[in-house]
Amino acid sequence: MKPMKILIIEDDINECNNFIKTIKNREDIELVKVTDSDIKGLNYVNTLHPEGIVLDIELNNSSSGNTNSLGFMDNLKKLNLNYHPVVIVTTHIYSKRTYDILHASGVDLILYKKHPKYSCEQVLNNFISLREMTPKKTVETLEEELKDEESKISDYINNELELIGISSKLKGRRYAHDAILYLIQNDGKDVNPTKYLTKIYNKPETTITNGIQNAIIHAWKYTALEDLLEHYKGVINADRGMPTVMELIYYYARKIKSML
Repeated sequence: MKPMKILIIEDDINECNNFIKTIKNREDIELVKVTDSDIKGLNYVNTLHPEGIVLDIELNNSSSGNTNSLGFMDNLKKLNLNYHPVVIVTTHIYSKRTYDILHASGVDLILYKKHPKYSCEQVLNNFISLREMTPKKTVETLEEELKDEESKISDYINNELELIGISSKLKGRRYAHDAILYLIQNDGKDVNPTKYLTKIYNKPETTITNGIQNAIIHAWKYTALEDLLEHYKGVINADRGMPTVMELIYYYARKIKSML
């Protein structure tokens, strides 16, 4: 079994260093990130998919987050993850009321830092125990599911582009495909697909947009009109008589999203 990936949200530098040193001597734990911010922690969960989270309740020294992380679990649920990370709270607070609130919010375990047996080693051992006891999806399973979903979406995109004559032989086909895929995967977010592609392909934005536009020009020039009318029902630029780059990729992002 691969090492359990752990995220640490802790504002005590000594505690962080103790975790780092302890993890270096273990083969069953992998540290993916350390942060003193509950806000950054949520972002790391969303991008790095840790299997376990060490959550300190008091974050008084946080550089960019809240002074406490009591709202972390509610915000974690809002991420709508496809898996449930193990969350262990570490705290100097000894309060039944606080502990009841934390357990009700979905925390797996609370460890009191002033307990004589408390140590970073103990925290990590509990992660491994909870991992073995709880039938949760592993990160590897999640990654496979994401790959399968991306492959499914990719097939839809390729099929739709073929139907209007944007074949794989055209240079702009790959750009159009990746732009549509990026929009679908970032649905609801304010993103710029062409700027994203400039980073991926290390090419100027004009190269990306011209490539897609040339593919559109080719399709509207050589594909039968009845096929275009049947398969593309989006906006068409009145002056050009064909869709712009953004009109086409946003149309197919919406269309394919509704097919999933």
